[in-house]
Amino acid sequence: MTKAEALIAGVDEAGRGPLAGPLLCAAVILHPDRPIIGLRDSKQLKAHEREALRSEILAKAWAYAIIEISHSEVDRRNIFQATMEGMRRAIAALNPAPSSALIDGNKVPSGLICQARAIVKGDQLEACISAASILAKTTRDALIQEHAKTYPGYGFEIHKGYPTPAHLAALNALGACAIHRHSYAPVRKVLLMQAELF
Repeated sequence: MTKAEALIAGVDEAGRGPLAGPLLCAAVILHPDRPIIGLRDSKQLKAHEREALRSEILAKAWAYAIIEISHSEVDRRNIFQATMEGMRRAIAALNPAPSSALIDGNKVPSGLICQARAIVKGDQLEACISAASILAKTTRDALIQEHAKTYPGYGFEIHKGYPTPAHLAALNALGACAIHRHSYAPVRKVLLMQAELF
């Protein structure tokens, strides 16, 4: 295997569905001589397993990049375009640059620096995409934990911004906070209600 053949980047995101907080996109090139056992879709792992694998990925990967797309950029672009942009930035940030990329999902971002292929459920099928999903998920979870300290009462430390019944109840009771995504329907509804009160 030549170096060029080995430079395949796996790309995934975390945070498309939440009503609040950033979107995280990650790209990882695994090193063929430094195997990592136990890589799977981050959603299939327990938190402590994800954290252990994160440390191993950071130590052993040939290259990795993690890109944060803010809630305001998600609102400005829409979540699909924000995801495509985050993946594009993550791939472009890799050093060395990849020879090709495997993208989780069914869409390939335009304007990439290399050829790419989309793989549905790729985070369950390709180790490099699994690694990217773990980096994206663990990075986002850590950021949301910090936001939970700044914006108590919403339960971000529990639901990570996803639209759980508890989050929707807190949103209705407290109103939207600074990291909520205004373009998402439940938040937009609360903002309209708040505007009508004033």
